[in-house]
Amino acid sequence: MRSVVHTRPGEPEEVLTLREQPHPPRPGAGQVLVRLLVRPVHPGDLALVRYASGPAEQQSAGRIPGVEGMGVVESVGPDVRTLRPGRRVAVFPAPGTWSDFVVVAADLAVPVPDGVGDETAALMLVNPLTLLTLYRALENALHGHKGPVLQTAAGSSVGKLISAAAVRHDLSLINLVRSTAGAERKRALYPSQPVISTSDDDWREQVRRHSGDDGVRVVLDSVGGAMSRDLAALLAPGGTLLSYGQMGAGTTPLESLPLVARELTVRGATVLRWTDRTPEERAEDVAFALELAQDTPNLLEVAASYDLADFKAAVEHARRPAKSGTVLLTTPPATDSRNGAA
Repeated sequence: MRSVVHTRPGEPEEVLTLREQPHPPRPGAGQVLVRLLVRPVHPGDLALVRYASGPAEQQSAGRIPGVEGMGVVESVGPDVRTLRPGRRVAVFPAPGTWSDFVVVAADLAVPVPDGVGDETAALMLVNPLTLLTLYRALENALHGHKGPVLQTAAGSSVGKLISAAAVRHDLSLINLVRSTAGAERKRALYPSQPVISTSDDDWREQVRRHSGDDGVRVVLDSVGGAMSRDLAALLAPGGTLLSYGQMGAGTTPLESLPLVARELTVRGATVLRWTDRTPEERAEDVAFALELAQDTPNLLEVAASYDLADFKAAVEHARRPAKSGTVLLTTPPATDSRNGAA
């Protein structure tokens, strides 16, 4: 059993190593053991490697990155009746998916419909559920208005989902990307939405022209870092900076933002709190994710696939500025009868 692990926080390419273990773990009550075939490399996975914290004994034992993946049920706990070995499932949240096997609660293993491919299934939970998380926070921050809303990293996988949802919900959205080439690609996909490259010296003025005299009501930000000050300056009085990632470099002290004078709100949002929702609410969210995977799989774009052992190349690809789609880590299907049945 292979696992990618790190025993201290740091840059992923420096602290991650491949570890071999003789046996996979066993599922307990209410759990299933999943033989993983595909798992994504999300920006949040890399951020958790950089900033990991916890008990010293947990660090020394090694942390396995990843919270999402797709695979085949290998075995089930004694009281699990809803899943059987050989069933294809997508899992989230399942800490430790950068491994050949992971144990997860049976109610967090979603059966994959026959018409959904393995790569799509590996991407169908975290990003669609992030979209739902952000839209709920966005509705709360907008107080019934239609924007304008500014989003950073608009060319990212989540950024593309936000743009598609904005078209559907008639939301006034302004997109920020890092490069001129990225801006051209984004305009081709969503011609009705303004797209601005932060490589332009006047990108702030361009945002102001598109947002009008009142300014931006909400910023959806997955970059953070030194950019936060500029983003806060673009907000209208009473606006909200909604942060859901840490892709950027540098820092911005909270006291340097005009929070009091302009009555701004800074709020965080994370899909990792999704399990706080009721079982009924989670079932509705999963139904949305399944519908998206079946009807618009092109929104779950794959940039490239690498074997789990090639995780360093996968991490490097995942961090490329011009990347389009999500990088995947894969494990070859086993040749036993169970995987054949799947």
